Amino acid sequence: MSAAAVVWVNGRLEKAGEASLSISDRGFQLGDGVFETLRVVGGIVLELEAHMSRLSDSAAALAIALPRDLEVVLARAIAQVCAANALDGPGAQAAIRVTASRGPVEGRALLPPADASPTLVVQAWPVEPPPQSVLERGLRLVISSVRRDPASPLARVKTTSRAEFVYARLEANRRGADDALFLTTGGYLAEATSASLFLVGSSGLATPSLECGILASTTRAWVLSSGAPRLGLAFREDRLSPDDLFAADEVFLASSVAGIVPVTLVEARPIGTGAPGACTRRLRALREGFAVQSS
Repeated sequence: MSAAAVVWVNGRLEKAGEASLSISDRGFQLGDGVFETLRVVGGIVLELEAHMSRLSDSAAALAIALPRDLEVVLARAIAQVCAANALDGPGAQAAIRVTASRGPVEGRALLPPADASPTLVVQAWPVEPPPQSVLERGLRLVISSVRRDPASPLARVKTTSRAEFVYARLEANRRGADDALFLTTGGYLAEATSASLFLVGSSGLATPSLECGILASTTRAWVLSSGAPRLGLAFREDRLSPDDLFAADEVFLASSVAGIVPVTLVEARPIGTGAPGACTRRLRALREGFAVQSS
Protein backbone atom coordinates (compact mmCIF):
# COMPACT_ATOMS: atom_id res chain seq x y z
CA MET A 1 0.00 0.00 0.00
CA SER A 2 1.79 3.10 -1.26
CA ALA A 3 1.45 6.48 0.42
CA ALA A 4 -0.51 9.13 -1.45
CA ALA A 5 1.33 11.71 -3.53
CA VAL A 6 0.46 14.80 -1.48
CA VAL A 7 1.10 15.36 2.24
CA TRP A 8 0.37 18.17 4.69
CA VAL A 9 3.33 19.58 6.63
CA ASN A 10 2.91 22.43 9.10
CA GLY A 11 -0.04 23.96 7.28
CA ARG A 12 1.11 23.41 3.69
CA LEU A 13 0.31 20.79 1.08
CA GLU A 14 3.47 19.41 -0.49
CA LYS A 15 4.40 16.65 -2.88
CA ALA A 16 5.35 13.64 -0.79
CA GLY A 17 8.59 13.16 -2.69
CA GLU A 18 9.66 16.75 -2.06
CA ALA A 19 8.53 17.28 1.54
CA SER A 20 11.33 17.43 4.09
CA LEU A 21 11.99 17.84 7.81
CA SER A 22 14.98 19.30 9.58
CA ILE A 23 17.65 16.79 10.59
CA SER A 24 17.47 18.37 14.05
CA ASP A 25 13.80 17.46 14.43
CA ARG A 26 13.52 15.56 17.71
CA GLY A 27 11.02 13.18 16.18
CA PHE A 28 13.85 11.96 13.95
CA GLN A 29 16.61 12.29 16.50
CA LEU A 30 14.89 10.86 19.59
CA GLY A 31 11.47 9.55 18.64
CA ASP A 32 10.21 12.54 20.62
CA GLY A 33 6.73 12.66 19.18
CA VAL A 34 3.25 11.15 19.14
CA PHE A 35 0.87 9.98 16.45
CA GLU A 36 -2.59 8.69 15.59
CA THR A 37 -3.86 6.53 12.73
CA LEU A 38 -7.42 7.20 11.59
CA ARG A 39 -9.81 5.76 9.04
CA VAL A 40 -11.62 7.99 6.54
CA VAL A 41 -14.62 6.74 4.59
CA GLY A 42 -16.12 8.89 1.85
CA GLY A 43 -14.24 11.91 3.14
CA ILE A 44 -15.57 11.51 6.70
CA VAL A 45 -13.12 10.80 9.52
CA LEU A 46 -14.33 8.07 11.85
CA GLU A 47 -14.18 8.88 15.56
CA LEU A 48 -12.18 12.06 15.00
CA GLU A 49 -12.88 13.48 18.45
CA ALA A 50 -11.67 10.33 20.22
CA HIS A 51 -8.48 10.21 18.16
CA MET A 52 -7.73 13.88 18.73
CA SER A 53 -8.36 13.50 22.45
CA ARG A 54 -5.86 10.65 22.63
CA LEU A 55 -3.33 12.59 20.53
CA SER A 56 -3.66 15.55 22.88
CA ASP A 57 -3.27 13.33 25.94
CA SER A 58 -0.17 11.67 24.46
CA ALA A 59 1.35 15.07 23.60
CA ALA A 60 0.59 16.39 27.09
CA ALA A 61 2.39 13.42 28.64
CA LEU A 62 5.56 14.51 26.82
CA ALA A 63 4.86 18.24 27.28
CA ILE A 64 4.62 18.78 23.51
CA ALA A 65 2.65 21.97 22.92
CA LEU A 66 -0.02 21.48 20.26
CA PRO A 67 -2.42 24.11 18.86
CA ARG A 68 -5.40 24.83 21.10
CA ASP A 69 -7.72 24.36 18.12
CA LEU A 70 -6.02 21.06 17.24
CA GLU A 71 -9.18 19.23 16.14
CA VAL A 72 -10.20 22.07 13.81
CA VAL A 73 -6.69 22.35 12.34
CA LEU A 74 -6.30 18.65 11.74
CA ALA A 75 -9.85 18.11 10.47
CA ARG A 76 -9.11 20.74 7.82
CA ALA A 77 -5.71 19.20 7.07
CA ILE A 78 -7.16 15.71 6.69
CA ALA A 79 -9.86 17.01 4.35
CA GLN A 80 -7.24 18.80 2.25
CA VAL A 81 -4.99 15.74 2.03
CA CYS A 82 -7.88 13.45 1.09
CA ALA A 83 -9.10 15.89 -1.58
CA ALA A 84 -5.61 16.40 -3.00
CA ASN A 85 -5.19 12.65 -3.35
CA ALA A 86 -8.72 11.91 -4.64
CA LEU A 87 -9.50 9.94 -1.48
CA ASP A 88 -12.65 11.85 -0.54
CA GLY A 89 -15.17 10.55 -3.06
CA PRO A 90 -18.11 8.22 -2.38
CA GLY A 91 -16.83 4.83 -1.33
CA ALA A 92 -13.21 5.99 -1.06
CA GLN A 93 -11.37 4.80 2.01
CA ALA A 94 -8.13 6.14 3.42
CA ALA A 95 -5.81 5.53 6.33
CA ILE A 96 -4.58 8.80 7.77
CA ARG A 97 -1.52 9.18 9.97
CA VAL A 98 -1.20 12.33 12.03
CA THR A 99 2.28 12.80 13.47
CA ALA A 100 3.24 15.49 15.96
CA SER A 101 6.89 15.78 16.95
CA ARG A 102 8.62 18.15 19.33
CA GLY A 103 10.03 19.86 16.28
CA PRO A 104 13.57 20.98 15.37
CA VAL A 105 15.81 21.76 18.32
CA GLU A 106 19.52 22.52 18.05
CA GLY A 107 21.75 20.77 20.54
CA ARG A 108 21.97 17.30 22.04
CA ALA A 109 20.26 17.72 25.43
CA LEU A 110 17.49 15.30 26.31
CA LEU A 111 15.52 17.98 28.15
CA PRO A 112 13.82 20.08 25.46
CA PRO A 113 13.50 23.86 25.57
CA ALA A 114 10.09 25.21 26.55
CA ASP A 115 9.74 27.20 23.33
CA ALA A 116 10.18 24.33 20.84
CA SER A 117 7.85 24.62 17.83
CA PRO A 118 6.17 21.28 17.06
CA THR A 119 6.13 19.65 13.64
CA LEU A 120 2.72 18.48 12.41
CA VAL A 121 2.41 16.08 9.47
CA VAL A 122 -0.65 14.44 7.89
CA GLN A 123 -0.21 11.55 5.45
CA ALA A 124 -2.73 9.40 3.60
CA TRP A 125 -2.84 5.90 2.18
CA PRO A 126 -5.63 4.34 0.11
CA VAL A 127 -7.19 1.53 2.13
CA GLU A 128 -8.49 -1.81 1.00
CA PRO A 129 -10.07 -4.32 3.39
CA PRO A 130 -7.99 -7.29 4.55
CA PRO A 131 -7.75 -9.88 1.76
CA GLN A 132 -10.65 -12.31 1.69
CA SER A 133 -8.15 -15.12 2.17
CA VAL A 134 -7.13 -13.61 5.54
CA LEU A 135 -10.75 -13.18 6.62
CA GLU A 136 -11.45 -16.80 5.66
CA ARG A 137 -8.38 -18.42 7.25
CA GLY A 138 -7.71 -15.95 10.05
CA LEU A 139 -4.48 -14.42 11.29
CA ARG A 140 -1.56 -16.46 12.57
CA LEU A 141 0.11 -14.98 15.63
CA VAL A 142 3.11 -15.62 17.82
CA ILE A 143 3.89 -14.36 21.30
CA SER A 144 6.68 -11.79 21.27
CA SER A 145 9.70 -12.01 23.54
CA VAL A 146 9.18 -8.27 24.21
CA ARG A 147 7.28 -7.63 27.44
CA ARG A 148 5.05 -4.63 28.21
CA ASP A 149 5.46 -2.96 31.59
CA PRO A 150 2.07 -1.76 32.86
CA ALA A 151 3.80 0.31 35.53
CA SER A 152 5.54 2.48 32.93
CA PRO A 153 3.97 5.95 32.61
CA LEU A 154 4.53 5.64 28.84
CA ALA A 155 2.66 2.34 28.48
CA ARG A 156 -0.51 4.08 27.31
CA VAL A 157 1.14 6.95 25.41
CA LYS A 158 1.21 6.51 21.62
CA THR A 159 4.71 7.76 20.90
CA THR A 160 6.69 7.60 17.67
CA SER A 161 9.27 5.48 19.51
CA ARG A 162 8.16 2.15 18.01
CA ALA A 163 11.31 0.01 18.12
CA GLU A 164 9.68 -2.59 20.38
CA PHE A 165 6.76 -2.93 17.99
CA VAL A 166 9.03 -3.22 14.95
CA TYR A 167 11.09 -5.87 16.77
CA ALA A 168 7.96 -7.85 17.61
CA ARG A 169 6.68 -7.70 14.04
CA LEU A 170 10.09 -8.89 12.81
CA GLU A 171 9.83 -11.82 15.22
CA ALA A 172 6.46 -12.70 13.73
CA ASN A 173 7.76 -12.42 10.18
CA ARG A 174 10.76 -14.65 10.88
CA ARG A 175 8.41 -17.31 12.23
CA GLY A 176 5.99 -17.14 9.33
CA ALA A 177 3.25 -15.40 11.30
CA ASP A 178 1.16 -12.34 10.54
CA ASP A 179 1.55 -10.49 13.83
CA ALA A 180 2.78 -10.77 17.40
CA LEU A 181 1.11 -10.55 20.77
CA PHE A 182 2.68 -8.82 23.76
CA LEU A 183 2.54 -10.16 27.28
CA THR A 184 3.02 -7.96 30.32
CA THR A 185 6.02 -8.32 32.60
CA GLY A 186 3.68 -10.33 34.84
CA GLY A 187 2.81 -12.76 32.04
CA TYR A 188 -0.69 -11.47 31.24
CA LEU A 189 -2.03 -10.79 27.75
CA ALA A 190 -1.67 -7.21 26.51
CA GLU A 191 -2.25 -6.44 22.80
CA ALA A 192 -0.93 -7.04 19.30
CA THR A 193 1.58 -4.70 17.62
CA SER A 194 -1.15 -2.42 16.25
CA ALA A 195 -4.46 -3.81 17.46
CA SER A 196 -6.46 -4.65 20.56
CA LEU A 197 -7.06 -8.27 21.55
CA PHE A 198 -10.42 -9.93 22.25
CA LEU A 199 -11.36 -13.46 23.33
CA VAL A 200 -14.79 -15.02 22.80
CA GLY A 201 -16.12 -17.75 25.08
CA SER A 202 -19.33 -19.13 26.53
CA SER A 203 -19.61 -16.16 28.92
CA GLY A 204 -19.16 -13.53 26.19
CA LEU A 205 -16.22 -11.30 25.34
CA ALA A 206 -13.06 -10.76 27.34
CA THR A 207 -10.31 -8.25 26.67
CA PRO A 208 -7.19 -7.20 28.60
CA SER A 209 -7.91 -4.32 30.95
CA LEU A 210 -6.26 -0.96 30.44
CA GLU A 211 -4.18 -1.71 33.54
CA CYS A 212 -2.29 -4.26 31.42
CA GLY A 213 -0.34 -1.46 29.74
CA ILE A 214 -2.40 -1.28 26.55
CA LEU A 215 -3.59 1.67 24.50
CA ALA A 216 -7.17 2.83 24.90
CA SER A 217 -8.09 1.94 21.32
CA THR A 218 -11.05 3.69 19.73
CA THR A 219 -12.13 0.42 18.07
CA ARG A 220 -11.80 -1.38 21.39
CA ALA A 221 -14.12 1.23 22.87
CA TRP A 222 -16.60 0.68 20.01
CA VAL A 223 -16.65 -3.08 20.58
CA LEU A 224 -17.37 -2.64 24.28
CA SER A 225 -19.85 0.23 24.02
CA SER A 226 -21.68 -0.67 20.81
CA GLY A 227 -20.70 -3.94 19.15
CA ALA A 228 -21.07 -6.27 22.13
CA PRO A 229 -24.37 -4.77 23.37
CA ARG A 230 -25.90 -4.95 19.89
CA LEU A 231 -25.12 -8.67 19.76
CA GLY A 232 -26.32 -9.20 23.32
CA LEU A 233 -22.83 -10.18 24.47
CA ALA A 234 -21.62 -9.74 28.02
CA PHE A 235 -18.04 -8.55 28.28
CA ARG A 236 -15.31 -8.13 30.86
CA GLU A 237 -12.03 -6.28 31.03
CA ASP A 238 -9.59 -8.33 33.05
CA ARG A 239 -6.14 -9.75 33.50
CA LEU A 240 -6.08 -12.61 31.02
CA SER A 241 -3.47 -15.33 30.69
CA PRO A 242 -2.20 -17.28 27.66
CA ASP A 243 -4.23 -20.22 29.04
CA ASP A 244 -7.36 -18.07 28.64
CA LEU A 245 -6.31 -17.38 25.07
CA PHE A 246 -5.92 -21.03 24.13
CA ALA A 247 -9.18 -21.96 25.88
CA ALA A 248 -11.18 -19.36 23.91
CA ASP A 249 -13.72 -20.36 21.27
CA GLU A 250 -12.72 -17.39 19.10
CA VAL A 251 -10.05 -14.69 19.12
CA PHE A 252 -9.94 -11.51 17.10
CA LEU A 253 -7.98 -8.28 16.76
CA ALA A 254 -9.58 -4.85 16.52
CA SER A 255 -8.00 -1.74 14.99
CA SER A 256 -9.08 1.53 13.39
CA VAL A 257 -8.08 0.73 9.81
CA ALA A 258 -8.39 -3.07 9.48
CA GLY A 259 -11.46 -3.30 11.71
CA ILE A 260 -12.32 -6.69 13.25
CA VAL A 261 -10.03 -9.49 12.00
CA PRO A 262 -10.18 -13.13 13.15
CA VAL A 263 -7.24 -14.97 14.72
CA THR A 264 -7.14 -18.73 14.24
CA LEU A 265 -3.60 -19.79 15.17
CA VAL A 266 -1.36 -18.65 18.02
CA GLU A 267 2.06 -20.25 18.42
CA ALA A 268 0.93 -22.78 15.78
CA ARG A 269 -1.92 -23.88 18.08
CA PRO A 270 -5.47 -23.60 16.72
CA ILE A 271 -7.99 -21.34 18.44
CA GLY A 272 -11.36 -23.06 18.84
CA THR A 273 -12.13 -24.95 15.64
CA GLY A 274 -9.20 -23.32 13.86
CA ALA A 275 -11.55 -21.27 11.67
CA PRO A 276 -13.06 -17.79 12.06
CA GLY A 277 -16.12 -17.94 14.30
CA ALA A 278 -19.64 -16.60 13.97
CA CYS A 279 -19.25 -13.94 16.66
CA THR A 280 -16.18 -12.48 15.00
CA ARG A 281 -17.87 -12.42 11.59
CA ARG A 282 -20.95 -10.68 13.01
CA LEU A 283 -18.86 -8.06 14.82
CA ARG A 284 -16.87 -7.38 11.66
CA ALA A 285 -20.07 -6.90 9.68
CA LEU A 286 -21.37 -4.49 12.34
CA ARG A 287 -18.15 -2.49 12.37
CA GLU A 288 -17.99 -2.19 8.59
CA GLY A 289 -21.65 -1.18 8.56
CA PHE A 290 -20.87 1.47 11.17
CA ALA A 291 -18.05 2.81 8.97
CA VAL A 292 -20.32 3.10 5.92
CA GLN A 293 -23.22 4.63 7.87
CA SER A 294 -20.91 7.13 9.56
CA SER A 295 -19.76 8.40 6.19
